[in-house]
Amino acid sequence: MWDIRYLKSVVRGEYFYLYLQVDTFSRKIVGWSVHERESEVYAAELFKRLCTEDGVNPLSLRLHSDNGSPMKGSTMLATLQSLGVVPSFSRPSVSNDNSYSEALFKTLKYHHRYPERPFETLKSAHGWVGEFVRWYNNEHLHSGIGFVAPADRHAGRDEEVLRGRRTVYAAAKRRTPRRWSGEAREWKREDIVTLNAERSDSRNQG
Repeated sequence: MWDIRYLKSVVRGEYFYLYLQVDTFSRKIVGWSVHERESEVYAAELFKRLCTEDGVNPLSLRLHSDNGSPMKGSTMLATLQSLGVVPSFSRPSVSNDNSYSEALFKTLKYHHRYPERPFETLKSAHGWVGEFVRWYNNEHLHSGIGFVAPADRHAGRDEEVLRGRRTVYAAAKRRTPRRWSGEAREWKREDIVTLNAERSDSRNQG
């Protein structure tokens, strides 16, 4: 899925625009860029670069977004069509159809190193986002995927991490059983991810 977020600049009323692409299963940020304007062209270029650099087969993808103009712009849709990617859009007037992106932007906004002052230049905004992406992918223990780093889940290393936790918890319970009122946490890997678990039909019409 992907979305665009405003980043304040020192010029009142002017912003930089952060483009983020996220793998829904792992929550890893797989593509990002910062620009001085909102454009479907930038979005299309970013997605094509993702497919090329990461060797992703676009025919296996469905790309979800909200209903903003860059998401439904002719250049972006033409790019997706040429690659064989199925576009998916949030339902009208439904605020949580792109909830994973919203949660990510909230993490960004409240990150302890988020600048107190607006960004002075495009370069400074780009530099800060690069550091955030590195932290988020490799160090952030994401609550939605069992408190493992998105990069570990993306690479399949999370199974080993969770297995190690199960071993530690089981050993701790054996050592001090009186401290446990119930079963130890399973640390089970969730293999299926949906945009809206409460919906009986998880398909989203593009």
